[in-house]
Amino acid sequence: MSNVGLLYSAAALIINGLVLLGVVSGRAAASFNLFVGSMQVIFPTVALIQAAGDADAILSASSVYLFGFTYLYVGLNALTGASGEGLGWFSLFVTTCAVVFSLLEFLSGGFVYAVLWLFWGTLWFLFFLMLAIQTKGIDRFSGWFTLLLGIFTVGVPGFLELAGGLPDTPLTGSIALGVGLILLLVSWVLGRAKRPDDAAHTATA
Repeated sequence: MSNVGLLYSAAALIINGLVLLGVVSGRAAASFNLFVGSMQVIFPTVALIQAAGDADAILSASSVYLFGFTYLYVGLNALTGASGEGLGWFSLFVTTCAVVFSLLEFLSGGFVYAVLWLFWGTLWFLFFLMLAIQTKGIDRFSGWFTLLLGIFTVGVPGFLELAGGLPDTPLTGSIALGVGLILLLVSWVLGRAKRPDDAAHTATA
């Protein structure tokens, strides 16, 4: 994904995390999801047209579509009020693709993005659990994980790439893995914490 694409994906993930946490409404976030989704469908399409059969360029563009179609799906669902089962099953497909992209990155020596794709795939798998399987009690955990991943695994790499490059070594890959695991743990803890309105409801029950 391009560095600019990473920044806008970070913003979309942060906003969608706030939606899951109940801070922003789905309809309020719909237009931004549609904007970012359109950008991440149009730009890779242009890249494919210009690729002239370059396998690496085609592979790179195909990965951006996963984000683009997800944001478009989220935005359209919010505007139409459609149920999320279809998006949930699509998220399972994207989860599988993310694992493949992670493996391809690792085999080509891309340690950092091999790790990042695994955590992005984990996030999509959470969407599958929430929307397709309708697993209860993981909305806030998923919301915090979406928000934190948007900041630290999409926004930060995007800024680092724009600033001159993100070192891609076994060490930085290990750091990325550690950061991702910390974000997963923090999201779980925050997701399990009771909200003030939950405590008030319990007190009056």
